Amino acid sequence: MTLHREDFMSVDEVELFERSVAGFLDAHASPEAIERWRENKMVDREVWSEAGRAGLLGVSVPQAYGGGGGDFRHEVVIIREVAHRGADALAISLHNAVVLPYFTAFATEEQKRRWLPRLCSGELVSAIAMTEPGAGSDLQSMRCTAKKVDGGYRLNGQKTFISNGQLADLVLVAAKTNPEAGSRGLSLFIVETDGCEGFERGRNLEKLGQEGQDTSELFFEDVFAPDENLLGGAEGKGLPQLMAKLPQERLVIAWQAISMIERALAETIAYVKERKMFGRTLADFQNTQFKLAEYKTEATIASVFCGHCTKLLLGGELDATAASMAKYWVSERATSIIDGCLQMFGGYGYMLEYPIARLYRDARIHRIYGGANEVMRMLIARSL
Repeated sequence: MTLHREDFMSVDEVELFERSVAGFLDAHASPEAIERWRENKMVDREVWSEAGRAGLLGVSVPQAYGGGGGDFRHEVVIIREVAHRGADALAISLHNAVVLPYFTAFATEEQKRRWLPRLCSGELVSAIAMTEPGAGSDLQSMRCTAKKVDGGYRLNGQKTFISNGQLADLVLVAAKTNPEAGSRGLSLFIVETDGCEGFERGRNLEKLGQEGQDTSELFFEDVFAPDENLLGGAEGKGLPQLMAKLPQERLVIAWQAISMIERALAETIAYVKERKMFGRTLADFQNTQFKLAEYKTEATIASVFCGHCTKLLLGGELDATAASMAKYWVSERATSIIDGCLQMFGGYGYMLEYPIARLYRDARIHRIYGGANEVMRMLIARSL
C-alpha cells in the first residue's frame, strides 16, 4: 500500500528503478531469507555484493565515482520497497543515504576516487560510528580521541549501537582531535577494518526488534589512521559535517517509519476483511472502520509531509527544523498506528509469526536513533 505518491516520484526513470529494486528484493529478500537473517542476527554478506552488482548501492553517487547518478528519490524507492517486505535488516539506506553523502559532500577528490567506487560496487559495506556508551544525541560529549602522530592519528575509544557493525569493511568514525576545543575539536576519520591493528568488534547486541540487523560495539585501541583518512583533509570539521548531513538521515528515518505504517495498514485491512466475529467480519464494525479511517488520515498527512521535506532536500533547502519535525512526528505516528493495528488482530497480533507483531517491535527504535525524539522537540523549539 502506498498512501500518497508525489508527482516527482511518478516519472519513468524512478518507476523503472522501482521495478528493478522490487525484482532484486523478490530474488534476494524472500520471507525465508528475512527469517534466516533474524536467526543469524545478520544479513548474508553475499546479498550486499549482489546489491552492488544490481546497481542498488551508491544510487545517488555521481557516475564518475561508480555510482548511479541518481538523487534522493531513488533512495526513497529503496526505503519503501525494503520496508514493505519487512526486509529492514538490509541496511542499504544507511549505507547509501546516511554514510555515502559524507563522502560525496566533504571528501577530497583523492578520497572520493579511492573509496566511492568500492562502496558502490559492494566491495565495501559501510557504517558510521558516532554513539558512545556515554554520548548519544549529545555529540559534543563523545570521548573517542584521535591524537596527532607522525603521518597520521591514533584513535582510542569505544562506540556502541553501531548498525552494520559486524559486517562493515569501512567505518566513518567521529573522534576528538582537540578535546579542549569543544565543538571545533571534532573530526571524522575513514577506517578500513580489514587487517586494522587495534580495531576490534564487540558483541552483536541483542535488541528488542530489528533482530536481523547487526548492531555492535566497536573498540579502537591505538588504531592508526593516516593523514589521508581524515575526511576532507582538515581537522575540526566533524561537527559541521555531521550537522549538515543529519537532516537527511532524519528524513530517511521518517520515510522508513511511513513505509512501515503503510505495510501495517495493508496487513490489517486484509486481516479485518477476512476475520469473522459474531457472524460479521471485523471490517463490518464501525469501530474498526473509524479507527482505520483515523490511521489512514494520519498516515497520509505523514506521507505528504515526507514528500514536502523531500522536495526541500532535492532543492538544497531542508533544514534541521523540518527534518526534526518529520523524524519526530512520523515515528510517533508509526508506533501509535502500528499499536492500534496490532489490537485489531487480537491474540494473533501478539504472535511473532504475524507480520504486525514484528512491525510493532521493529518500529520502536525510530523514536530513538538518529537523535531521540526529545532532542527533536528541542531543535524544533529553538526555531520558535
